[in-house]
Amino acid sequence: MRLYSGPLSLFSRKVEIALYEKGLDFERVEVAFTQSEGYRPKAPEVIAANPKGQVPVLVDGDLTLFDSTVILEYLEEAHPVPPLYPSDPAEKARCRLVELDADEILLADVRRIMYRNEPPPADAGLRKTREEDGRRAMAAIGDHYRRLENRLGGKDHFCGTFSVADIAMFTTIHYAVRLNGPDLDRFPGLAAWYRRMGERSGIARVVEEIAEADRRLSWPLSA
Repeated sequence: MRLYSGPLSLFSRKVEIALYEKGLDFERVEVAFTQSEGYRPKAPEVIAANPKGQVPVLVDGDLTLFDSTVILEYLEEAHPVPPLYPSDPAEKARCRLVELDADEILLADVRRIMYRNEPPPADAGLRKTREEDGRRAMAAIGDHYRRLENRLGGKDHFCGTFSVADIAMFTTIHYAVRLNGPDLDRFPGLAAWYRRMGERSGIARVVEEIAEADRRLSWPLSA
């Protein structure tokens, strides 16, 4: 298998964690990225594979897939052991809802603080507007954390056992943490879950790879 991935692509890292958790060998192809230009110019292989021109893209034999959710569902069906989804249909649906929450609901507000490791704009008005929106995003992320703490309810995992729900939620929360998001320790149950997830070998490997990419690529964090 070959995975086209970005050094700071949240969704690529989500797929990598799943591959490590399943013990699958893969070739990781890192596409060019800078904080000032993003993924421009985009890799020709990625453009050819994905109409959106985005990573991750997984190539497995003659099959080419994009979108992290589609890729994870394929990996589960092609390599069911160890499982990353519950077997019960209702529990599986709940797991997918947590994944969607991480990918589309929580991430929508985390994106609003991603400016913190990008070069600051020259326009002072734009800087001020961005920082004000970032403060509102911080409050929104804190509200999400409170909601997720209640949903977790003191359990070890979001869906009974370790699953895609934990992978997706950890990845998005980790991006908030690395961007100096709200203090996770204000939510002790969620913080304990986050620390447990970070001890898993596949997740720890990805966390270190993200940190290394930050050292190479990210602008010094701003408030």
